[in-house]
Amino acid sequence: MTKHTLFVCKSCSATIAHDDVEDDTITEGVLLLRQLQELHSSELDVQSVGCLWTCDRPCSITFVCPGKYTYHFVDLNYSQSVSELQQFSELYINSADGYVKPPKMPGDLRSRLLVRIPPIEAT
Repeated sequence: MTKHTLFVCKSCSATIAHDDVEDDTITEGVLLLRQLQELHSSELDVQSVGCLWTCDRPCSITFVCPGKYTYHFVDLNYSQSVSELQQFSELYINSADGYVKPPKMPGDLRSRLLVRIPPIEAT
């Protein structure tokens, strides 16, 4: 089985400067992470990451999987994006190469997509 991972930036915050975020700071990214971890998908591993380097566009997350496209979403609302991310994860997991056609992206996600990176070909 292919390992699908969702990285959630735990330092993302629209109200707290990145340099002021400590390990125990509750940011919007942490709140989003907590909600996504409650989804309990056996096919999607939700992991926190210290920073995804899109600090001017919080909250940010990245879907990755070997052999599939990588998607990086920004400007997510921690209280309203969870259901759309759950729907997207199902489309992503069920796609052979991870490509999700833009019109199929749920809700607001299409406008929140910062970058889609093609999969690396095995040599």
